Amino acid sequence: MITDPIADYLNRIRNAVKANHRIVEIPASNLKKEMTKILFDKGYILNYKFEDDKIPGIIKIALKYHPTTKLPAISELKRVSKPGLRKYCDSAAIPRVLNGLGIAIISTSKGLLTDKEARTLGVGGEVICFVS
Repeated sequence: MITDPIADYLNRIRNAVKANHRIVEIPASNLKKEMTKILFDKGYILNYKFEDDKIPGIIKIALKYHPTTKLPAISELKRVSKPGLRKYCDSAAIPRVLNGLGIAIISTSKGLLTDKEARTLGVGGEVICFVS
């Protein structure tokens, strides 16, 4: 049993990027699916596929690399709010990642949002992770 599924999700992606893998498979949950959609929309991953024919389902993520230099699009994934110490912020105190070059994924009352979307909607919530 995994005690922190979000940390496991981030670690699997981080390890696959360091090993220069093209595809990583992760056990699915609704929160992980929403995080995957955000990473795809913001251009950090190449593609994704949800396979729900098994219990639990599987998320297949195609990682994105630069075509000539082979550098990954994801340089850093950092878990912010942990099970032992949750980090919450209001809309005025939402952190900026690399002065706006990265994103923070925030769990709000309106669902999972990036830091920029949460600021424009004026909602705060739990800061899940930083992606850059």
